[in-house]
Amino acid sequence: MTTKDRAPDADATPAQLTWRLDTDNGSLVPRSALDVLVDLNDNLASGRFGEYQAIPLGFGMLDKTIGGGLRAGELMLIGGAQGTGKTTMALQMSRNVASSGQANVLYICFEHEEQYLLNRLVALESALAHLPQKTGAIKIQDVRKEIMASWMAEGAGGAGLTANQKLRPSLDRIARYGQNLYLMRGSQTASTVDNIRKLVQQHRVLSGDRRLLVVVDYLQKVPMHPEPTTEAEKVTFVVNGLKDIALSEQVPMIAIVAADKEGLKAQRLRNHHLRGSSAINYEADIILIINEKYHIVAKVNIEFNPYQAQRFRDWVIVTVEKNRGGQDNVDLEFEKHFAYSCFDPNGRTVQEKLIEERLYNE
Repeated sequence: MTTKDRAPDADATPAQLTWRLDTDNGSLVPRSALDVLVDLNDNLASGRFGEYQAIPLGFGMLDKTIGGGLRAGELMLIGGAQGTGKTTMALQMSRNVASSGQANVLYICFEHEEQYLLNRLVALESALAHLPQKTGAIKIQDVRKEIMASWMAEGAGGAGLTANQKLRPSLDRIARYGQNLYLMRGSQTASTVDNIRKLVQQHRVLSGDRRLLVVVDYLQKVPMHPEPTTEAEKVTFVVNGLKDIALSEQVPMIAIVAADKEGLKAQRLRNHHLRGSSAINYEADIILIINEKYHIVAKVNIEFNPYQAQRFRDWVIVTVEKNRGGQDNVDLEFEKHFAYSCFDPNGRTVQEKLIEERLYNE
């Protein structure tokens, strides 16, 4: 009887395959479910379970909706029209994560310098300390005035910003978590997907097991070389790349996404109005869409109280359009304090009826 004809031994243990393919573009290593299970058990036994722990974003109702926060390997997109607070929300989330001490944050911004983001953090800290009142808070436009006033009062050899009594409380709070929050001006030549990946890898080497949240503000600005012929092609490449970084490097990632022309004219902005490619909707694990409450609340809510409409101007509605790990189509509302570059993080579910068209034509 040949080897081919022999019946397998039922008691024999299958040989462990060493399955690996090395290519010029990387290695492919299939792993058995048993190997993955053994690794998981070893990680839990040694206390390494960071990828299973959600990182809260500091917006209570939102964190509860998405399962406690963001996890390693997840990509969350924040979409909205201009002026709805996408950067404000992403920067406040970054601040919340950094101040909690649970992870470092890399905030890559293609539209603002690091100093401008710092000014927004100063205003944010001054307001968050006093909400719902804003006594003693400093508006963004006044932060720069106070900085210049400090320089004029102290001169080149003076005590600096810490001598300014209006700025001092905010600066003290930023100093407590500032080492956890990294701000970087995005570059149209250097801030490619590949280089973002290298930064994440370098962070792991420098920080050991310290977790990292990456925020990209915003996705359509991430460069691709050579530049593709269509924006859809570029956006597909970038969103696929960011999702691959999240998965392969085991980091949670947030990216701001711009709306397309149709979305800006739409009755209500939805996830299919995000600019560039349908890949955005497929690759993201969580999609948040921000709309002005004033624009999408049903008319029945104000027809007997016209003053109610003005109150709605102070709120945005954040809709969880997609939530791969839980409930979606959830409408939450947060009060905006844009003069201080922040939201009140104590949001709530929307009680009023919403409509698909805007209440007023502008």
